[in-house]
Amino acid sequence: MLWVKSLHIIFMVTWFAGLFYLPRLFVYHAMASDAVSIERFRVMERKLFWGIMTPGALLTVAFGTWLWLGWDFHGAWLHAKLALVALLILYHVWCGKLMLDFRRDRNRHGHVWYRWFNEVPVLFLVAIVILVVVKPF
Repeated sequence: MLWVKSLHIIFMVTWFAGLFYLPRLFVYHAMASDAVSIERFRVMERKLFWGIMTPGALLTVAFGTWLWLGWDFHGAWLHAKLALVALLILYHVWCGKLMLDFRRDRNRHGHVWYRWFNEVPVLFLVAIVILVVVKPF
């Protein structure tokens, strides 16, 4: 099970790397005005979302489920963690929607909004790590 736990952590780090970087790309994309830069951001966002973030998310959830079933974790801390993971998945999907909005030239937010949006995964990461390590309840 230590291999499964290791893979869960590796893919969680991969997923979060994308969750930290994609909204930062949105910041720069929202500030871009020339066609070459806009197209470059579209390509970078698509490759990051589909090539790194989404596989990382799916494998994180898969290995996390394997851990849960194999080690019979339980407790209120786990319910809180799973609720946060569900919200994190919604954030991931929201990032995908924003990426499609940029692709279709339908972006409705400025770079300042994306700077704040970029901070959301930090809150999830801090809360989830504290729940898993400290198990406060």
